[in-house]
Amino acid sequence: MITHPSFTVEPWCLRETELNLDVLAQSESVFALSNGHVGWRGNLDEGEPHGLPGAYLNGVYEMHPLPYAEAGYGYPESGQTMINVTDGKIIRLLVDDHPCDLRYGRLLAHERVLDFRSGLVTRTARWTSPGGRTVRITSRRLVSFTQRAVAAVVYEVEPVDGPTTVAVQSELVANEQLPRFAGDPRVAAATESPLRPEEHFAQDTRLRLVHRTDRSALRVGAAADHLIEGPGSTSWTAQSEPDVSRLTVTADLEPGQPLRLVKFVAYGWSGERSLPAVHDQVDGAVAAAVSTGWDGLVAAQRAYLDRFWDGADVVVEGDAQIQQAVRFALFHVLQAAARGENRAIPAKGLTGTGYDGHSFWDTESYVLPVLTFTAPEAVASALRWRHRTLPAARERARQLGLSGATFPWRTIDGAECSAYWPAGTAAFHVNADIAAAVVRYVMVTGDEDFERAEGLDLLVETARLWRSLGHHDAEGVFHIDGVTGPDEYSAFARDNLYTNLMARQNMLAAADAAVRHRDRATELGVDDEEAAVWRDAAARMAVPYNDALGVHEQSAGFTTFQRWDFEATPPENYPLLLHYPYFDLYRKQVLKQADLVLAMLECPHAFTDEEKARNFAYYDALTVRDSSLSACSQAVLAAETGHLRLAYAYLGEAALMDLDDLEHNTRDGLHIASLAGTWIAVVVGFGGMRRHLGEDGKPDQLAFTPRLPEALSRVAFTVLVRGRRLKVDIGPAHARYQLVAGDPLVVLHHGQPTTVTGDEPVVRPMPPVPPRPEPQQPPGRHPVRLPADEGSRTETLE
Repeated sequence: MITHPSFTVEPWCLRETELNLDVLAQSESVFALSNGHVGWRGNLDEGEPHGLPGAYLNGVYEMHPLPYAEAGYGYPESGQTMINVTDGKIIRLLVDDHPCDLRYGRLLAHERVLDFRSGLVTRTARWTSPGGRTVRITSRRLVSFTQRAVAAVVYEVEPVDGPTTVAVQSELVANEQLPRFAGDPRVAAATESPLRPEEHFAQDTRLRLVHRTDRSALRVGAAADHLIEGPGSTSWTAQSEPDVSRLTVTADLEPGQPLRLVKFVAYGWSGERSLPAVHDQVDGAVAAAVSTGWDGLVAAQRAYLDRFWDGADVVVEGDAQIQQAVRFALFHVLQAAARGENRAIPAKGLTGTGYDGHSFWDTESYVLPVLTFTAPEAVASALRWRHRTLPAARERARQLGLSGATFPWRTIDGAECSAYWPAGTAAFHVNADIAAAVVRYVMVTGDEDFERAEGLDLLVETARLWRSLGHHDAEGVFHIDGVTGPDEYSAFARDNLYTNLMARQNMLAAADAAVRHRDRATELGVDDEEAAVWRDAAARMAVPYNDALGVHEQSAGFTTFQRWDFEATPPENYPLLLHYPYFDLYRKQVLKQADLVLAMLECPHAFTDEEKARNFAYYDALTVRDSSLSACSQAVLAAETGHLRLAYAYLGEAALMDLDDLEHNTRDGLHIASLAGTWIAVVVGFGGMRRHLGEDGKPDQLAFTPRLPEALSRVAFTVLVRGRRLKVDIGPAHARYQLVAGDPLVVLHHGQPTTVTGDEPVVRPMPPVPPRPEPQQPPGRHPVRLPADEGSRTETLE
């Protein structure tokens, strides 16, 4: 989509210079605004035309029965689907009684801009109605980072070519008509008119609606208030119905005489609070927004984002498109999480209803690493949500005959929602992903209070799961059988390497944390014997390896499977899961997404440099990347093993996943994990940032092995580490390290200890990359930015 001529490439914004109705739904996703609590899709102010209307509240969902051809023990009974709540962004316009619908009349100009520094979407348009009258429309929209329940719009209309009577209808609308749902009819039934009215109100300039869902029993409130500026002829009336509360403003305007409406909207929801309580909550929030005023909200938004960019910006010189994409990615990752406040981070954020609004392991493995180094308070919030769902995870483990906790594959409120049991039951690695996120957060922030409280609970209960799930064989080797790893084209594997290595880290981290917090560990029933059992299982963990090939196995015996016939697979048959049975995929050497490669990223100290190089080459040739989660981790390992041109191509694929709509489903919302992967590919890939293992085996130091591809002349980024702000600036031959704030810090540069202070930057040379033949991808599955006809080549970096 970004390659369309109407989209410009600019470093700090996304600009659309004309309206493209054929990609309207996709543009609604990329222009979406949210703060992790409230989300508004980038629909046109007038409500229509639209691709998918959407206003979302994090955690608000409806339940529906899950379909099964045959019942089975342990199958989840109910699914959960994020719903479109009361839409407060609609401001309809009539020009001399002609509705402003840009499909009619003549659209003379139209531009939208998402500004990453201000957090505003600005829209300007000139439209001639079917009656021949031309008006200029301007709007600015924000979802507040500082007042989490609040969103606001300024809407102005002005005649251009003569006196005009206009009517502006500002609405709160519940149960909007949505496009027909082509999937499971049970989901369609749950999302069609999911809100039952409880209260509607309209008086003077104030509006309010309160509704309740049927099955999930969640109460949702929305309130709005307005400031109106216009000529003396301006008047307004308010009216309400069960699903619509409306303020209608009318005015007779002359050219140069605008009508200006400022709309403040506030949301609230609860599964427990009474109707009067929710009523008062939204009224109070909207009153606070009016008191702050539009200019105050804008100033606070800019100040919030200034602080964020000071500690998070990434500079990429040499590729303007990637520069725009990485800031677009960071902005949307922040939007997905900033004010989630102990709620999940959905896979699509609050930009659309893709994946039913569920949260997956993507959060801990892709999104939280970025936020840990840029907005750590959001990480603590997301992990507290996991902690809040521990009772459900413990119950799920008991249901499966296991100890500890079994966290869900996909969920909104903590209950497993996957009807596909090879993932919903067997993808246990989510437990270790959560534990890894805890360890990373504590290491980077030094938040010992969190580790002692929520962190220890999570580490202990996930470690208990592994000890009960796995077993020792006659030789004492510890195996974990019948699991599904990150690659969704493999299932029920024995000793999935990613799962085993992550479980090993999980058990060791739990044992270490129990020593540091003995009193809390005792409260949890952890004694020295249990900790010793964890350490023993970790020490004896099975690590599948094929001696003949000299590569690790994705799972035991994987390299003995028949190789997928890539040459006989036509391009139109990707993604494979839509054209071939899982039975065939599961028994072949073919990968939907990087699995063992991800293990090398998450557990780098488990592999030698040569093993990484051989493993990467072997598995790159099997990975078809039918998942948006793949390219970023492949970019990191390509860079680490010296394939910088290939790493750059994979970076491009991760960065443009939504801006180019590479998966053809951006209309359903953005791929937040792939957006986060853009940062990972740059910072962890080309910056070579890793957590170094100290002498005690703990990850207690940052290490960097920076290298740039020929296409880039400079990469610079800032990370937050234990109260310090460290800037890393990488050029073609040297890297510069400097503390922007905080006490001196010792980091490793290509293995050499380097003390960094705030006085002068430390400059270090970068060694050359060892030459290696570039790995091959499956035929026709090379990265989108890597020409298919260039073939293999050897790379060196001077």
